[in-house]
Amino acid sequence: MDPTPGRPRGLVRVSDLSWRLLVVVLAIALIGFVLWEIRLVVLPLIIAVLLSTLLHPLAQRLRRRGVPNLPASVLVFLGGVGLLAGAVYLVVPSVIGELTDLVTFVQAGIGELGDLLVESPLGLSQVEAQQTIREAEERPADSLDAIASGVLSGALLVGEVLVGIAIVLVLLFFFVKDGPLIWAWVTRLFGERGQPTAQRVGEASWTALSQYVRGIGFVATFDAIFIGVALAIIGVPLVIPLAVLTFVAAFVPYVGAFTAGAVAALVALVSNGVVAALLVVLAVLIVQATEGNILYPLVVGRTTHLHPVGILLAVTTGGVVAGITGAVVAVPIMAVVNAAVPIIRSDAQARGSPPEREAGRSEPHPPG
Repeated sequence: MDPTPGRPRGLVRVSDLSWRLLVVVLAIALIGFVLWEIRLVVLPLIIAVLLSTLLHPLAQRLRRRGVPNLPASVLVFLGGVGLLAGAVYLVVPSVIGELTDLVTFVQAGIGELGDLLVESPLGLSQVEAQQTIREAEERPADSLDAIASGVLSGALLVGEVLVGIAIVLVLLFFFVKDGPLIWAWVTRLFGERGQPTAQRVGEASWTALSQYVRGIGFVATFDAIFIGVALAIIGVPLVIPLAVLTFVAAFVPYVGAFTAGAVAALVALVSNGVVAALLVVLAVLIVQATEGNILYPLVVGRTTHLHPVGILLAVTTGGVVAGITGAVVAVPIMAVVNAAVPIIRSDAQARGSPPEREAGRSEPHPPG
C-alpha cells in the first residue's frame, strides 16, 4: 500500500532522496569543520602518513637483511629527513632570491598578453583589456603584501608551523618504526566482527597511498626536469624557480600543471617574445601528454585510478576548505576512499546476505 495516498510516487522518492542527501551534506560539513578546527593535528598526521609510505618500505628492507628494528628505523628516518632538508637548503634560497623577478615577469607578461588580445580579432575593447590587466597585475603584488604582513604579524602562525613540523617528525619516526603495531591496535578498536574488514581496508588504503605518493613524486620530478630543460633550450630566464614551481604544482593535479605552464609562458613572452611563449606552451603540452598518458598509468597503476572529473572536484573542494594544503591532500584522501569503499560495501553485503543464499554455500571449517 502506498504510505502517502494522493501524492505522486516520484515526488515522494525525490523528497526522501533530498532529505537524505541534505543529512549527508550536513554530516560532511560538520566533519570538515571539526577536522579544520583540529588541523594542527590532522594535517601533520596526513603528511606523516604520506611520507611514511616512502620511508617504511626502506626500513622493512633493512630489517629483512638482519638490521634490528630501532637502528633500521633511525637510519632511514635520519636519511630521509636529511635528504629533504638538504634539497630545501640547496633550492629554496635561490628560488626566494628570484621570486621578486618572477613576479615582475609575470606582471609584465600579463600586460603584453592583454595587448595581444586587444590587437587580435577577438573584439576585446581597450578599456576592458586595461581593466582586466590592471586587476591581474595587482594580484601578485597584493599576494606578496599579504604574505609580508602575515610574516611580520603572524608569530602565532609561525609557531603553529613549527609545532606542526615537530608533530610530523615525531609521527613519521613512529610510523616507520612501529607502523604495523599501530595499525594492529587501530583494527582492534573495531572488535572481532569488524577487524577483518578494517584490516583489508588498511591494506588497500596503504597500497593506494604508496602507489600515489611514489607515482606523483616521480611525475613531479619528470615534469620539473624536462620542462626545465625545455625552458633552458628556448632561452627563458629564471629556469630554476620555474622548474621548482613545476615540481610543486605537480602535486595539485591539472590545476597545478595549468598554473605552472601559464607562468612559464608569461615569462617567455616577456623575455623572448611570442614565438618563445608558444614554444613553451608546446613543450608543456608534450610533457603533460607524456606524463598523463604513459608515465602516470605505469607508475601509479590502476589501484589509484581516478576519473579526471573526480580529481578536479576533489582538488577544488580541498582548495576551498583548506587552501593549497587542502588541494594537495585532497587526491590522496580520495584515493583512500576509492580503495576502501568497495571493500566496506562488499563486506556489508556479505554480512547481510539472505539465509537461503548462505545455505547454498559450503559449510565453513571450524578453527584449527
